Formats: sequence, structure tokens, C-alpha cells
Amino acid sequence: MNIEQFTKSLQEKGIALTSTQLAQYEKYYETLVEWNEKINLTAITEKSDVYLKHFYDSIAAAFYYDFTKPFHLCDVGAGAGFPSIPLKIAFPHIQLTIVDSLNKRISFLTHLANTLNLENVQFVHDRAETFGVNPNYREQFDVVTARAVARMSVLSELCLPLVKVGGHFIALKAIHAEEELKAGQKAITTLGGKLENQFTFTLPIEEFERTIIVIKKEKQTPKKYPRKPGTPGKAPIE
Repeated sequence: MNIEQFTKSLQEKGIALTSTQLAQYEKYYETLVEWNEKINLTAITEKSDVYLKHFYDSIAAAFYYDFTKPFHLCDVGAGAGFPSIPLKIAFPHIQLTIVDSLNKRISFLTHLANTLNLENVQFVHDRAETFGVNPNYREQFDVVTARAVARMSVLSELCLPLVKVGGHFIALKAIHAEEELKAGQKAITTLGGKLENQFTFTLPIEEFERTIIVIKKEKQTPKKYPRKPGTPGKAPIE
């Protein structure tokens, strides 16, 4: 996907980017590739692939959820900033908090935010399990996102404790989303969530299948969740 295709495809979805925003995506790409030589951020470095499989794929969440209103977004395990930084560039009014367990990635994201002049962003070096019991963050976010972090039964325990009652958890998934959702149903309900919507689409050009899962937080998460670091992955709620 070249820049013209990227711009046009988003425009068709009602997202019009300014020259400043397009310059930010370019700078993002350059910074990603530069830092990727020092720390492992992504296996995808070809420019057309980064624009399609990272930038466009991240922004796709906004095709199915209203990002035009101001809200506080938390991105769990964002790695090199996906999906939240591409979304933040497209919708600069969003307040953003990213939590990631690897300090090197937090260093990259801090540098990136400064390079792109992003405002209202916060980066926290922590495990999602300990972050989720911290009263400063627990049930404080309108929207929580995660992309390619863990399967739904595990991911729900990392993300739903952070969502305000009435807010949403948005999971960006590739293949096997349907099976993951079935296996994760008990976890979603136990943690106070309910499936609100599920959208499957294909990425343009390469036709890869993607699924956006939108979970509404209907009631408070029981105090015992999330459990200790590592436990959700070893013994998911199933």
C-alpha cells in the first residue's frame, strides 16, 4: 500500500488526513525502521507493508467504532505503538495511555511521541496484571485496545479490568477470532463484559482477513481479577 492508496482508502471510510498527519505517518515509519535496527519492534519493515499491515490495519478500528468523540484510550501491550499511535495521529483529540512490559519499547514510544509532537500521551512501563490492580488505572478508561497480544480468554483479563463500566474493550484480531471468542466467552462474562459487536473484513490489496471485536463493560470486574502476573496466560478463565 503506497501513501496515495493509504490516503484514498481512508478517505473512502470518511477519514480525511491533513498534510501534517501524513507527514507524521512518514516520520513514524522512518523512526520505526531506524529503531528496529537497535531493538526488535517489528518483523515488518517494507514501507508498503508497514502502511497496510500496521498503519491501515490499526486505523481500521475506527471504521467500526466512533473515534471522533474525545475519550481516554488505553492500549495494552502496544509494542511499537499499534493500534493506538496510528489512531492517535488520525484522531489527535484522543487522550492516550500505553502500558507495555518492556522498557525498551517504552523508550521508543516516548521518543516517537516527542518526534511526532503528540500531546496528551502517557507511557507506563508495567505488566498489564499489576497495572490493572493499580487504583490510578483500574476502571479508568473509556476504551481499551489490544492487537495481537494474547487469545481472548487471556486478553479479557488483561484489558477488561481497565475499562470503565459503560466503556468498551476493542480487540483487533486476525484469523481464529471466532474460535477465540467462543473460548473466551466465560472470561468476558466473569470480568463484567458482554459482546456488543463483531466485524470481519479484509485488508485491501492483500486480502488478509481481520476481525474487530467490541466488548461492552456492563458491570464492575470482581476484585480478584486480574490475577498475579503470568497467571492469566497459564490458567485462563475458561
